[in-house]
Amino acid sequence: MFGSDTVTNLLSLGLMGVFLVTALEKFIPVVPSYVMLMVLGMSAPDLPRLSMMLVMTVIGSLCGSAGWFAIGRTLGERRIERLVARFGKYVLFPLPTYQRLAASYRRNRFRVTALGQTIPVARVYLGLPAGVLKLPTTSFLAAATLGILIWNLPFLLLGFLLKGTSDSLFYIGLRASIALVAAEFLIVGLVGIIRWSRGNGGV
Repeated sequence: MFGSDTVTNLLSLGLMGVFLVTALEKFIPVVPSYVMLMVLGMSAPDLPRLSMMLVMTVIGSLCGSAGWFAIGRTLGERRIERLVARFGKYVLFPLPTYQRLAASYRRNRFRVTALGQTIPVARVYLGLPAGVLKLPTTSFLAAATLGILIWNLPFLLLGFLLKGTSDSLFYIGLRASIALVAAEFLIVGLVGIIRWSRGNGGV
């Protein structure tokens, strides 16, 4: 099982451990990713190290997303739907959620991929419907990279800034929750602005 002891052992491997933890998190999301990212940020001794951690977390998450993409592309729509219907409820990914993700891809693939990487649960399994629908690989990876960067950077920075403080885990979690809610409001606001702009003849 991918538990806390496993995470600790992997992180002892340095940057390679950071890569492995963030890649595995896409398949076994034991803890919320924003908590994991904050812990990683708190472990960075300086900004150069934090920058390297950011790079490794983006690469690790991207590899995890690419793994789901490959699974969806290989198994196809019918088999994936059967698997999600049978096992999805055990990993917080019920069939209706999968179907909504698949339907959203039919409207704007790049935007859904990028913004979806900043939505809890959806960000973990986003590559699956993308692979089933056979999105262009290059476009999917580019959009996923952008979304992962937007998600990872604030929480790594927050953890880095909280390093060495006397705050309890409660207050650290509270700050993470506030940051998450603020990020979601920002995303919803941006989507609303884009839709309003298009509805009024914008690009």
